Amino acid sequence: MLAVQFTGSNMVKAVTLLVSLAMVASCGLPRSGPNKREILSGSVDKKGDAFIVPVTPAVSRAASVQPSFGFSAAFQNAGIVGADTISAGDTLAVTVFENVKDDPLLGNTGQRVSALSQIQVDGQGYIYIPYAGRIRAAGQTPEGLRQAITRQLENQTPDPQITVTRVAGDGSSVSIAGQAAGPGVYPIEAPTRTLATMLANAGGVAIDADVAIVRVTRGTHTGRIWLNDLYENPRLDIALRTGDRIVIEEDSRSFIALGATGAQNLVPFESESLSALEAIATVGGLSTNAADPTGVFILRDETEAIARAVLGRNDLIGDQRLVYVLDLTDPTGLFEARDFQIRDGDTLYVTEAPFVQWQKTLGAITGTTGAASNIANTAN
Repeated sequence: MLAVQFTGSNMVKAVTLLVSLAMVASCGLPRSGPNKREILSGSVDKKGDAFIVPVTPAVSRAASVQPSFGFSAAFQNAGIVGADTISAGDTLAVTVFENVKDDPLLGNTGQRVSALSQIQVDGQGYIYIPYAGRIRAAGQTPEGLRQAITRQLENQTPDPQITVTRVAGDGSSVSIAGQAAGPGVYPIEAPTRTLATMLANAGGVAIDADVAIVRVTRGTHTGRIWLNDLYENPRLDIALRTGDRIVIEEDSRSFIALGATGAQNLVPFESESLSALEAIATVGGLSTNAADPTGVFILRDETEAIARAVLGRNDLIGDQRLVYVLDLTDPTGLFEARDFQIRDGDTLYVTEAPFVQWQKTLGAITGTTGAASNIANTAN
């Protein structure tokens, strides 16, 4: 039998190595999250609570649902308001020329011209003219209102001549707020009777157009569109109405990036749509020294309808947890990542490559062994 002789030095090294292995085995190594095997073990097929779904073109089509914005038919079918249509809140100037010298109806003796300036159309759309009473002005043109006033006065003063003009700063206006370059109240005038022209008149928006949303509220109805869609689709350039409230909002959608990526944080969307490949690029790509390109996961709670479409099952009830898997080493992996759309609230998680844990284990053992040797040397 071969006998192995241990010197004192060898004995210390052997004991130190055993202690190091025991420490590494009993203590978890630092890492950014679960590895690929651990995530896959949470599959419904393995008694877990999430469906593991490899991304394919069919899956991308079924899962790529983005927020649907747009204006209702009531907004889109509203015609352009006439540039000279009077509205509640407008300020008018009315001048009456009377064909008498001694006893004019409106003016003093010898005064044939009476100027009634700064007449505001009230909330019900009426104005008050002495001796003519309340006359509805809203919805009429200045010419139509002139004729209405003439009819009321012609029986009281011979052949009255009337002029009606709208004063600058009229009540046919809209408000613009939020992330607009020039928030404020703007009159609806001939050059600014549609949404796009009014926004241009206000200086555009103060944020990136790619993440700008335009919300228009008219009475109790509200519509929202992407600013870029407004520029690209003339049908969305709706006609404005008095009292419209226009608010420029910044897209509030975001996703979470975790694991072996260039950044681990909450990441806002930078465009109307965002693919998985763009999301990876947004956070600095995969960590070259740590990432496992076969383990790129998108974690998402899907609605019942989408989960059924993705999984091809009709027995699912309620929201479902889905884990979409991308393998960037696959011949079509980058194409799948390009076509798969990230949604608000998604978690993008990239696992560490297996060899990274080996490196950490070896590093921990080496470090522990070195520390034990230093202690032994100090004791000696």
